[in-house]
Amino acid sequence: MADQFIEVDELRDTLRESLEKDDRRQEDISRQDVLTRIERVIQTIVFSVSEGEAPVLRLMNRCNWASVRCVCVCVSLIFKLLSVIYKLVQSDSYATKRDIYYNDPQLFGSQKTLDSILDDISCMLKVPRRSLHVFATSKGFISGDLCYLEEDGTKVDCNSSSTAVPVSSNVNGIRNIVSAAKFILIVEKDATFQRLLDDAFCTRLSPCIIITGKGVPDVNSRLMVRKLWDTLHIPVFALVDADPYGIEIMCIYKYGSRSLAFEAHSLTVPSVLWLGLLPSDIQRYRVPEETLIPFSQADESKINSLRTRDYISCQPAWEREIEAMQRLKQKAEIQSLSSIAPHFLTRVYLPNKLRYGGWI
Repeated sequence: MADQFIEVDELRDTLRESLEKDDRRQEDISRQDVLTRIERVIQTIVFSVSEGEAPVLRLMNRCNWASVRCVCVCVSLIFKLLSVIYKLVQSDSYATKRDIYYNDPQLFGSQKTLDSILDDISCMLKVPRRSLHVFATSKGFISGDLCYLEEDGTKVDCNSSSTAVPVSSNVNGIRNIVSAAKFILIVEKDATFQRLLDDAFCTRLSPCIIITGKGVPDVNSRLMVRKLWDTLHIPVFALVDADPYGIEIMCIYKYGSRSLAFEAHSLTVPSVLWLGLLPSDIQRYRVPEETLIPFSQADESKINSLRTRDYISCQPAWEREIEAMQRLKQKAEIQSLSSIAPHFLTRVYLPNKLRYGGWI
């Protein structure tokens, strides 16, 4: 069994050598620093009011640090949330976004409004959202060779072969991570993740860790992948559908999302590798034609958008796969591999990919 990880072990050693040359792990911002930044904002507003000027906040465009926009609407909402955050940080306590919203739903109007203001504040203060002591409820799940302690001392064991553990809502507070995993596998869809659990994938290819954000990943799922990478320094692979939206989701883990571009440095793992389903695998494994899905107009628009991005054009192997998909004008879900054989994904496709270095 040991030789099944030769390629993975060599990749791990290469990644660790690169990490030693360029260690860009982010330091957490101290509570006092967060408090000081909030105080400066308030002092600026108080000074403006004392000079008879209307209170105006200058907020960075969350999609681009270079853009600045002035905001004079919803200032009361921003002040309210700044007040809540200040008290949480000062007392070293935490709250979920839902908790804050339901404390005064008439003021915020909607959960979406509060979420947007929280992102604006995070961007304005140039502080990661996790340092504001406000969390979102996680939607992701994780399983495999992994144990850790939550901030409150609760021990979490992810070793069950048949069930998964919800991703922590306070990833930043996780400590004492213990794992002998050889690799981490990001799984796009919950259905595929459950299939891996049902087929005892983590046992068959032990030791490893699998995690899913159940589609477009939430911040906690992305933070968890980054936390594991920073701690374990092992290869991180992505298993996504061979379609434009699967590639987009993989890129969120690897490069970040536009809406949280200002925080990409602490949410991404640039070393993520595309394990499957590759568009070239459709022909290589002779995936039955009847399981393929024709491109929609939305797919065409998404793939055109992907091809304009610098991080795609600088990766020739990725670009070739995307070009092949666009020529075929067809896409395939990971589940299509089960049409070849019921357990093809877990007993043939993934073991061979990992054994022979079938990633890009």
